[in-house]
Amino acid sequence: MTILLNSIRIYAYHGVFPQEQVVGDWYTINLRLIVTDETATETDNISDTINYAKVFNVVKTEMSLKSKLIEHVCGRIITRLFHQFPSIDTISISIVKQNPPINGANTGGCGIELTKRNPKL
Repeated sequence: MTILLNSIRIYAYHGVFPQEQVVGDWYTINLRLIVTDETATETDNISDTINYAKVFNVVKTEMSLKSKLIEHVCGRIITRLFHQFPSIDTISISIVKQNPPINGANTGGCGIELTKRNPKL
């Protein structure tokens, strides 16, 4: 089963340049959580699945901690999610900075995507 959190928009203060950590920018985050336990499809009980409100809170907390690289932010989010939800098998996350400081560039954003399997499984 795959749990999706799509197009989360958070204002945060990441970047290599000092001004990026002062001015900030909008980021769009997408998550795919692959879990092998499908018990909730039968029980209709929130305790039998990954609560996406709790996942969002992990993302929100980690996005609030300044980093130079969004690669580092992705790594922190993945580490916390695997720790907090050990039943997650694989996580794919993308973080896109909406207005990157690239002179003369007109982009829809720049970012990364990272996929990792749970090392404990």
